[in-house]
Amino acid sequence: MTNTSLGRFRIVALMEGISFILLLFVAMPLKYMAGLPLMVKYVGWAHGLLFILYFLTLIQVYFDRNWSIKKVIWCVLASLFPFGTFVLEVRLLQKE
Repeated sequence: MTNTSLGRFRIVALMEGISFILLLFVAMPLKYMAGLPLMVKYVGWAHGLLFILYFLTLIQVYFDRNWSIKKVIWCVLASLFPFGTFVLEVRLLQKE
């Protein structure tokens, strides 16, 4: 799966999605409800790095697979919504 740019993108997308969910539904509640801000620092950093890596691998897939701009925009939108990258994964699997 990691042999191709698409495989690497799918892995990074899943990791980015998991980090986003952890940030929103674990780290943020711990910060604001339990007064434990440290989790946001670490999960936020991890999510930020994965978010950047997501876009770098998306650019690589765009050029390698000659994806349309419409498909790239869907991938960008998927990264902005909770669970979006998981929906994207299902759609990518359906097309293969």
